[in-house]
Amino acid sequence: MNLTHEREDLRRLQQARLARLCTRVIPHGKLETPTMPNLVRNWVNFTRWGVMPAFVILLVRLASAPAQLIHSPMSASDARVKELQNLRWGMFICWSFSTFSGKEWTPGVTNLALFNPTGCDTEQWVETAKDAGMGYILFLTKHHDGFCLWDTKTTDRKVTKSPLGRDVLAELKRSCARHGIKLALYFSEGDWTWAGSVPGGKSGPNPEVKKAQLRELLTEYGPIEYIWFDHAVGDGGLSHTETTDFCKALQPDCFIGFNHGPPAGDIRLGELGHPSPLTDETGAGFNADHIKGYTGHRLAEFTYPILPKHEGGAMWFYSLPKHDQLCLPAQKLYADYLGAVKYGNLFSLDVGPDYAGKLRAIDVETLREVGDLIRLGHSTLPAIKP
Repeated sequence: MNLTHEREDLRRLQQARLARLCTRVIPHGKLETPTMPNLVRNWVNFTRWGVMPAFVILLVRLASAPAQLIHSPMSASDARVKELQNLRWGMFICWSFSTFSGKEWTPGVTNLALFNPTGCDTEQWVETAKDAGMGYILFLTKHHDGFCLWDTKTTDRKVTKSPLGRDVLAELKRSCARHGIKLALYFSEGDWTWAGSVPGGKSGPNPEVKKAQLRELLTEYGPIEYIWFDHAVGDGGLSHTETTDFCKALQPDCFIGFNHGPPAGDIRLGELGHPSPLTDETGAGFNADHIKGYTGHRLAEFTYPILPKHEGGAMWFYSLPKHDQLCLPAQKLYADYLGAVKYGNLFSLDVGPDYAGKLRAIDVETLREVGDLIRLGHSTLPAIKP
């Protein structure tokens, strides 16, 4: 690892952990944001609770670190939570090897030519999301097979080395900025190409590469609303608490969530979930059993594919041409959109681009219909106020 990056990561992690410690040892609401105008009031609280050493360290950190770095997963402001809630729903885009294999998981790929789309239309993706009244796009950056959809420096197993030869994430970022759509990222914590991995099973550990990839995503592609971590093949050798600290040190306002495994972060993910209050764990779907007793979540997300149940092919990715007319009805999607708004959830609807890098015609038509329903009923759905 680059020594400069290593030192900077350590400094940021120390700041994030200290801030979380200070938030934890002071009763909720007693510790104010550690800016200079609040130091006198905080001094009283620290003295009362016998944690003066931590307060002295905090003063030292403040003297040498930008204020925006003094954050923790537990200190997200109510205003930031409302910003995310007001995004309401978004498009979850899964596009990778599995688009072309016809399988949900695609281990053992050695030839990048498997990923051989005839195009990549990020403008169509984003314009469709805009027409549907969506506030964000959640983009799959890397699945368990280790194929990266951005121009990473960590591996040659990436889209710019495939026949497409383009940085899809960079193009998507520009399209989102052009149309006023926010960007969130999916990231598989593991990678079957790492040493010690079982292809199609658990990933071996490689924490330094995991951190290097996350650093690229969080420093080279602008503000990221949240990261959707997939724990299906393990944590890649970096625990969920460590992963959260690392990401927060790079982008304090980026929310962090894990679809299962040890709970951490501040957004509750709901793979195959449904609209629900944050206090109702059943809404987390596949994640429900993993989050019991965890109190760090500030808001909830849920996701499922636009494809109904079917035989053969993938579920989260484009399936097979024979399924091109299968799609959940607009009324079902609109009902869950209303549920998301009711409970302050995020609803990430999975829609997979096809072999041409485009959304299916039936997906575009259905999402526009949902957008029409949203616009017709908009007056009954006021924005969530801070």
